[in-house]
Amino acid sequence: MAGRVGSALAVVAVLVALAAAVMAVVRLRGRRGIATVMQRATYDVLHTAALAAEPLRGGLTSATAGKAIRHLRSLVGAVGMTIDDGNKCLAFDGHGTHHGDQFTAASKRALTGHRSIVLTAADLPCDRVDCMVRGAVVAPLAGPDGRATAALVAIADDQPAPGLVQATAEAARWAGSQIALAELDSSRERLARAEVRALRAQISPHFIYNALTAIASFVRTDPERARELILEFAEFTRYSFRAHGEFTTLAEELRSIDRYLTIERARFGDRLQVRLQIAPEVLPVGLPFLCLQPLVENAVRHGLSRKPGVGMVSIEARDAGAECHITVEDDGVGMDPAVFAPDRPETDDGQHVGLTNVDERLRSVFGDHFGLVVETAPGAGTKVSMRVPKFHPGVRA
Repeated sequence: MAGRVGSALAVVAVLVALAAAVMAVVRLRGRRGIATVMQRATYDVLHTAALAAEPLRGGLTSATAGKAIRHLRSLVGAVGMTIDDGNKCLAFDGHGTHHGDQFTAASKRALTGHRSIVLTAADLPCDRVDCMVRGAVVAPLAGPDGRATAALVAIADDQPAPGLVQATAEAARWAGSQIALAELDSSRERLARAEVRALRAQISPHFIYNALTAIASFVRTDPERARELILEFAEFTRYSFRAHGEFTTLAEELRSIDRYLTIERARFGDRLQVRLQIAPEVLPVGLPFLCLQPLVENAVRHGLSRKPGVGMVSIEARDAGAECHITVEDDGVGMDPAVFAPDRPETDDGQHVGLTNVDERLRSVFGDHFGLVVETAPGAGTKVSMRVPKFHPGVRA
């Protein structure tokens, strides 16, 4: 009898231990997960919005709309959804495709009137007995400036409730802002390309003439050197006027600068001294095309050419962890720092245009914290510094 009681107590002890272990596992899993229903709902909404935002940031096309619309429908909670530009359907998900022409006409009215439209069953006549469409909400995909080129149509299986109207309007406003950001990114890229073209135009008049004049001076006295300078000039112009790529590597930019300085040394002779201090680790770093050459050109043209005697241009590129720190310094005549004031007009000879151009391009690509830092004063030379991230999304040399 005592043995049976002992066995029963042992079984009970094992069961209690198993129950405690199960409860401990449940508590641990609960701690790792999202604790409340509200937190889970918030996470689901944010996650779905992120999935919809990614394609929309590529601009509004049939392809990007097709990738985003399923997530937008999930956000709104509609039985069907379409994105329409007033002339054609860009994407459709869910029920109601047979009402496509009616949704296109309603989208056109919403875009023309710059306002949302609520459609009832009377606005969507249909002879199909299995049709579940009883209404829809049409909201323009307007960005912050109020401009819209397409509309979001949320389809309902009942009279559209105020909740669906508000949810559709907010989803359309949010999607419109994502599309506006895509257009802003595109305009920045166009601006960057235009600024590169402006730099190329700046190079042409004042450097090419001087380079050819310097080469011509050696044609009779030193034909071999003239030939070498012509080859250097050809390679320099080929790089500067290349038609592809917004970005380059530091190594390629320095190679082009070396050709530029070779030609300038032919002009200035021993008056122009150059010092390079480049860390090998930073040579593959990507940076905007033609962002160093204008700094060196400014140092030679505006700093040293006006200085009597010998002048030094120093170019340094240091490894600074996640960044590359680059400086271009000269011991020339310097300048008044006031010339860099935002409201200061540019001089007639285009002086400092290259610095402003490079500063704007660096900030556009890497952010406002990565502009140029200029240290100068009359008679004290000029030092221009920049920071370049070693790795940055979208920068591919």
